[in-house]
Amino acid sequence: MAKTRMVHEFGIGTSLRRRDYTEAAIRAIKDALWHNSLTIAEAFGFPKSAMIIDVEIGVQEPEAVEITRLLEVFPYGKPSISVTKGGLDVPKPGGDGLTVIANAAVIVSFDMEPAT
Repeated sequence: MAKTRMVHEFGIGTSLRRRDYTEAAIRAIKDALWHNSLTIAEAFGFPKSAMIIDVEIGVQEPEAVEITRLLEVFPYGKPSISVTKGGLDVPKPGGDGLTVIANAAVIVSFDMEPAT
């Protein structure tokens, strides 16, 4: 069996007032996922639990993201999450806080036999 990429989805999430990198990352994941209703598992005869989900999150403070909370977003499949430096921190006017912007890349794969 070979891990075969089937779907790429991208999302953006924000924390406008609380400077909450985890919440911004959750919103970015949901933005990527909630745009689609994927039936790809069924199309190939796989259960949804067989989905291999690789997620990369970009935020300015990766160490501030609680990965365990991000994993709770996924209703099925086998998610794996990495957090790297990326996204944006946008200063608010007058220097009173930041708006946090997170980016998410969600890749869905399956273990599949190579096509012959």
